[in-house]
Amino acid sequence: MVRKEKPFDRELFFRALADSTRLRIINLIGDQEVCVCFFVEILKTNQPKISRHLAYLRRVGIVAARREGIWMHYRIATPKDENAAKVLMDVRAWLANDPAMQQDRKRLDKICCSPELPIQLQGSPKPATLSTGVS
Repeated sequence: MVRKEKPFDRELFFRALADSTRLRIINLIGDQEVCVCFFVEILKTNQPKISRHLAYLRRVGIVAARREGIWMHYRIATPKDENAAKVLMDVRAWLANDPAMQQDRKRLDKICCSPELPIQLQGSPKPATLSTGVS
């Protein structure tokens, strides 16, 4: 029995991009793989809320996840739909040029590059830069 692949849900895709927290998460991931704990710290919200947003982004195919021990690492995924992939690329470029999004990135870089992580992040894996071509 051959399974039919579900058609791409444009409405769900655009709803995923219509939320400021999800846009901030997409921006923070950039070309890295980031542990959920860093989103909690930068976005100053609770882990269950961040996890719900990440689950929404995963369902649409915008992010992918990998478990390492107790830590979940998230990275940008290329949507299977060619048009959605183009839109996501443009959105990411737009976000990278937005001053508020740049501030989020600076906070992430500052936390990650400091010699000592904040107490709530101690023991967590720092974001890892990904090689090109990850989806």
